[in-house]
Amino acid sequence: MYGFGSRIRYSEVDETQRLSLVGILNYFQDCSTFQSDDLDIGMDYLKAMDLAWVLNCWQIDVARYPHEGERVRIETVPYRCQSFLGYRNYAMYDETGKRIAVANTIWTMLNMTTGKPADIPEKVLNAYDMEEKLDMDYLPRKIRPDTQGEQGREIIVSRHHLDANHHVNNGMYVSMAMDFLPEGKKVARLRTEYKAQAKLGNRILPMLYYTAENCIVSLNDEHNNPYAVVDLIYGE
Repeated sequence: MYGFGSRIRYSEVDETQRLSLVGILNYFQDCSTFQSDDLDIGMDYLKAMDLAWVLNCWQIDVARYPHEGERVRIETVPYRCQSFLGYRNYAMYDETGKRIAVANTIWTMLNMTTGKPADIPEKVLNAYDMEEKLDMDYLPRKIRPDTQGEQGREIIVSRHHLDANHHVNNGMYVSMAMDFLPEGKKVARLRTEYKAQAKLGNRILPMLYYTAENCIVSLNDEHNNPYAVVDLIYGE
């Protein structure tokens, strides 16, 4: 188990003065990045071999959103690696040790030149201590809207959307989708499925699928192929 402690900053909260959903996602992603850096198998190590971890999917279950100023601890557990795939859990705890959010992810080791999966380097496999996966309700990776969709407003990929790999950061897709969340709805569970990598200047044409239980946002290219599909499941 790898983790770090933090305090919720004012710059991380939304209009409710609580950490946003994207803020939780960012804390989780930072946690695994810190672990890889500390093990000397981080982005710089992979970049030298023209490799990078690319996210396939998120599932984040949120019991509650921590308040500005609250102290939290973030932890991560890599629980399986095989061929070019890595599986990893995350959790966020409050000061009493109560779990307030938990997540599951699947990652692909990608050759950045060919855009194809590559075997995980042996040094990376040996560096991570595999542990038991966390107790949570694991849902299927695939997200399939089953209602009639409606067109959302177009998004043009700008520089602030990009990460160090020059593609849209996975959290930015969630942020884009959150703009279509119905007013007054809170998200208790996030599911995302990543299909392709959007780059600077690409047009993203969202298709929106609303039900009483959730809002699914398919962030599509000009040919109606999704870059990412985001499922925002409502809670109390």
